[in-house]
Amino acid sequence: MLNDEDRRLAMKYAPRLLFDQNEPFFPVRLGITVLRQEEESPSFRRRLAVNRPDVLAVVEYAIYYDYDIQHLYDLEHVWVYIGRDGEVVDAEASFHGKFLKALLRGGSNLSGTRVDLYVQPGKHALAPFPEVFELLPGFASSTQDGAGAEGLIYGDFFHGILASDGETDRLVHRYLQTCRFTPSLSYSCWEYADREELFVSWNQLFTEIPERIRQELARLQLMLPPRH
Repeated sequence: MLNDEDRRLAMKYAPRLLFDQNEPFFPVRLGITVLRQEEESPSFRRRLAVNRPDVLAVVEYAIYYDYDIQHLYDLEHVWVYIGRDGEVVDAEASFHGKFLKALLRGGSNLSGTRVDLYVQPGKHALAPFPEVFELLPGFASSTQDGAGAEGLIYGDFFHGILASDGETDRLVHRYLQTCRFTPSLSYSCWEYADREELFVSWNQLFTEIPERIRQELARLQLMLPPRH
């Protein structure tokens, strides 16, 4: 369970996520870990340097979506570094399996204690400015012909817990082909920071994800019966 203090910090410092106006998928849970000493992230393969003299704690947001436009299961991350006076002194965000700096020079993308981050249409990588997305190979095709191309994927942390096969991948592909869209390249903020039910501990989210995927696959099987 997420204790009261960690929940308070998570909601206070929750990043402002700006989504494309045509985005079909939004986060369903944020798995929270508050780190107060240097240690490994529980949900991303990296070590968090909390021992900096200007850092009191790091709030890790493991942002879970049921879908990326190309696959079932999507987990993104934001790390907010809280200074000893309560200010945001640094931030980082996940970007296609890696991570990048998320706080612009001078804190120009800060709204109080919340970092403004753009979300790649359909794919959900994060960046402090949206133009970088359009430079990525496959930016346009991923939301069109490439929709559903990767079937069911899952991160390293779920190996041995989740499994996929050709039939599952084909089912996911059929569904996501119905979700194809063209990004508008116009972004607006998704308001969620006061929705307490979205904020859970990472341990709780870790146990929820496999069941969410099983339920979603069952829903797809009913919605998209096998072709004969």
